[in-house]
Amino acid sequence: MKFVASICRIAPLVAVLFLAAPGLHAQTSSAPPDDAGALAVKFSAIYNAIEQNYAEPVDADHAIFDGGVRGMLSALDPFCAFLDRDQFELLKEQARGESVGFGSILYVSVGKILILQTAQGSPSFRAGLAPGDEIVSINGQRIDRLEFQELIELLKASRSRPVRLGVIHPGRVVPEDFNLRPAAVALPTVDKSFLWSPGIAYVHIASFEEKTPEEVAEAIDHLDVPHLTGLLLDLRDNHGGIVDSAAAVASLFLKPNVMVLTTRGRAQPEKDYHATAMPRRYDMPMVVLVNGETASASEVLAAALQEHDRAVIAGQPTYGKGVIQSVVELPESTGLALTAGQYFTPSGRSIQRPLPGTSLTFESLSPSMASKPAAPGSSNGDDPPQPGANTFHTDDGRPVAGGGGITPDVEIPGQKDDPWLAFVTQRGYVTSYAESYLTAHGKLVEPFEVPPEALDDFKQTLESNGVRVPDEYWSIDQNILRLRIKVELVNLVDGLDRGEEVATRADPQTRKAADLFPRVTQILKGH
Repeated sequence: MKFVASICRIAPLVAVLFLAAPGLHAQTSSAPPDDAGALAVKFSAIYNAIEQNYAEPVDADHAIFDGGVRGMLSALDPFCAFLDRDQFELLKEQARGESVGFGSILYVSVGKILILQTAQGSPSFRAGLAPGDEIVSINGQRIDRLEFQELIELLKASRSRPVRLGVIHPGRVVPEDFNLRPAAVALPTVDKSFLWSPGIAYVHIASFEEKTPEEVAEAIDHLDVPHLTGLLLDLRDNHGGIVDSAAAVASLFLKPNVMVLTTRGRAQPEKDYHATAMPRRYDMPMVVLVNGETASASEVLAAALQEHDRAVIAGQPTYGKGVIQSVVELPESTGLALTAGQYFTPSGRSIQRPLPGTSLTFESLSPSMASKPAAPGSSNGDDPPQPGANTFHTDDGRPVAGGGGITPDVEIPGQKDDPWLAFVTQRGYVTSYAESYLTAHGKLVEPFEVPPEALDDFKQTLESNGVRVPDEYWSIDQNILRLRIKVELVNLVDGLDRGEEVATRADPQTRKAADLFPRVTQILKGH
């Protein structure tokens, strides 16, 4: 099984969940109302009965927090969560855009850890660790003797304390010891940027944090703004982040004072976000690439650019997560992530898709807007959009769909692995083969392409490891396998940034999105 992680991001499930929590507002709990106090008495009586009569001793923390509290939150909606001490600290680190760790991005499989990248200035970087290095021991424990889950637990336990790593550099057989101390490591939110073609810049935003607007501007400026004729902004797999940051990124591309979004909630005053005057603003034509994992704050940005006819949205319909989450701080450094309100686009669309059986029904996502002036481009003038009215309009009158998520102006299907290819990739066979290929052939000679004989050798390697290679899959998967072997080789030789650029340039969805630039004006006019 392939598992890509970072020692400074070693709780991947927590990271995925809480990077999708936009607009994090720390609050403190207050005294409960009278009816809540009465219910608390009932809850206490039930717990006392369990504690006195259950067959085994009751772990109070487990019963109350894992059972009572998490059960109560699950009855509300999927986005509410109880945060234990470690999760709460991780959330605060991510909001700051940093984490405590060593700054290494790792490839992890059973019995093997390879370094794919080290962050500039991080403890790993300063120690001289580099792509292709293999970690063979952690604090004296040999990696090849651990089960996969034991390995993950060891990495999690090691991320925040001094550690001794045994490392073998490429081309050597004797490990060298490195003593590392964890430190605050900046986590970039713009993780890919390069010149796609002459005049066309490509920028991928992984999440939205306080520093994201500055990182976006720096990435664009670095790619020679005076000569840029287009920007391909990739929001795929961006699960969200801080909504103020998404609004600030929108301000880089929109005219000052136009509406970006509105937030509403029972316990929060309604708030309008407008584009602000930024030190830099960019006017080049834009294509924004989205998919089913584009969520929350990234949907806010995509909707604002779409409804003000500033960018063509391309790709697949987005996730549909349009709720504000407030973090309520509890005793003992724990917290609650609670749904506190909703996002609405400039035309009045709710980004949140209805979730039957939860508090997020269609009716709850269509609150009255009668007290609000109509936003530019709203679907029916002075009247608010009504439940069932799923069509809204951009500033120039183009129809855009409501009902949750953002529907692209131009739909481009994504590439999905067949079951056999997914198995081979996830089990790490491609990366392992790339490592053995590099050992046998030395450095890559540019321009490098994986030769046909290497693919035959890879097939034999799979079969020798007991992996069936069905003809019906092998015949259609050879090109993508050749590309993935090349990407893994580049990862090991030149680092993850260069490998991801190679993969992005070969991605059919990205290529089709880039081909839209000659038609941007035409599409935005509704033709």
